[in-house]
Amino acid sequence: EQNLIDEDEEHEGAMSFLQHLEELRWRFVYSLIGVVIGTIVTWIFIDFLVDNILLLPARTANIKLQNLKPFGQLFIFMQIAIIGGIILSIPNIFYQLWKFIAPALKQNEKKYISLIVVFSSICFLSGIAFAYFVMLPLTLQFAGEFGSVAIENNFAISEYFSIIISVMLAAALVFELLMLSFLLSKIGILTPQLM
Repeated sequence: EQNLIDEDEEHEGAMSFLQHLEELRWRFVYSLIGVVIGTIVTWIFIDFLVDNILLLPARTANIKLQNLKPFGQLFIFMQIAIIGGIILSIPNIFYQLWKFIAPALKQNEKKYISLIVVFSSICFLSGIAFAYFVMLPLTLQFAGEFGSVAIENNFAISEYFSIIISVMLAAALVFELLMLSFLLSKIGILTPQLM
């Protein structure tokens, strides 16, 4: 009899398809608001970010950069601001994602949401830091020194930032695998027997 009552409560608490879409829409809106705020904050500090952080690996590797497109720097600065906004709002994005998934979780699984958000953010930012301090110097040193001494290696600024962003985001996603494996093991999909 108690099981029937619990099942009735679950059916009453279940959301319809349109309610799920509405919830998804609001979670997307909240994530987008976080990205916009992060982009504005990044734009405020864009000169410091570009000159002292993003161009530092090129200076360290003695790589000469040049802009080859009209308004090229403007578009690159805008791209950096948007990507910086996404990175700054990663905790909010993870939180909104987990709040959307939360209704489908059991009560004992919901207690992990705040821990997952915190550790997912830490893993993501650790991947970016690892790429910046370890991978990028090695990558740029190799790219700058490889080839014939008769050919000068001058990099287009757009290609340089493409390398920087790709390496950092790839490392961040790889570091997220730690959190994904933890989550899959808690749910029961990833087991020692499977590995």
